Amino acid sequence: MSASGKQTGKHPEPVQVVKQRRDAALNALVEGVPYIRFLGITFDRRGDELTAIMPFDEKLIGNPLLPALHGGATAAFLEVSAIIGLSWSMLWHEIETGALDPAELAQGRLPRLPKTIDFTVDYLRSGLPRDAYARAQVARSGRRYASVRVEAWQDNRARPFAQASGHFLMPRRDG
Repeated sequence: MSASGKQTGKHPEPVQVVKQRRDAALNALVEGVPYIRFLGITFDRRGDELTAIMPFDEKLIGNPLLPALHGGATAAFLEVSAIIGLSWSMLWHEIETGALDPAELAQGRLPRLPKTIDFTVDYLRSGLPRDAYARAQVARSGRRYASVRVEAWQDNRARPFAQASGHFLMPRRDG
């Protein structure tokens, strides 16, 4: 409000419009990477927090005698979670302000994703033939470089079956 008591500036957007824009932007980001679709990974969004979900599928089993999730599928799940989580945090402000148009994203005009510099996975125990969940945490993010930690669990978040840390080269931002 101004000193005269009149409201200044724009009215806030309806919450449903903001939610639709967030969901559309996240969907476009995920759909833009074919390997994410191949693994069946989806993301549950709560505000700015993402949880990656990799539904169980027989193709993800590496050792049918145990059976256990394949280490490569686990590593890919963690890396995808880190990259999408980092991208989401980078784009959050643009999504919120409406500067990023989800319709353009859906048409394939995606911002460049961070590039992996290195990615280290710690396999803590065998992944069971069940759905897996992961959450990434951006530890450090600058103009050129970012560091991300990610943890994967199945039935109990307090008992992760794998964790990873990665370093990423940030895409150059024009303007």
